[in-house]
Amino acid sequence: MKQYRIDFESMAWKAPAAGVRFKAYEQDGRKLRLAEFAKEFIEPDWCLKGHIGYVLEGRMEINFDGNIVTFGPGDGIFIPAGEKHKHMAEILTGSVKVILVEDI
Repeated sequence: MKQYRIDFESMAWKAPAAGVRFKAYEQDGRKLRLAEFAKEFIEPDWCLKGHIGYVLEGRMEINFDGNIVTFGPGDGIFIPAGEKHKHMAEILTGSVKVILVEDI
């Protein structure tokens, strides 16, 4: 059954690595993710995944192969997938909370 309302409050947080946790719902080849990144979060390698999202809280910089872009509350994020758009994030505040829509 398809869901129209996603109740993030009832979901448990998952913590796949130090400094990051998320709640996610998957349907029809897409994932809706509420993610929180702490200042301790460090990406070990360039991320090649695509991300579309919205910053709810906090500030971060994303390094696009030497081009640094700062994101804060109210900013949208649109990063296409692939080597041409490789990126790494650095958290500037205590934490950053974002909503992300991603292909599975």
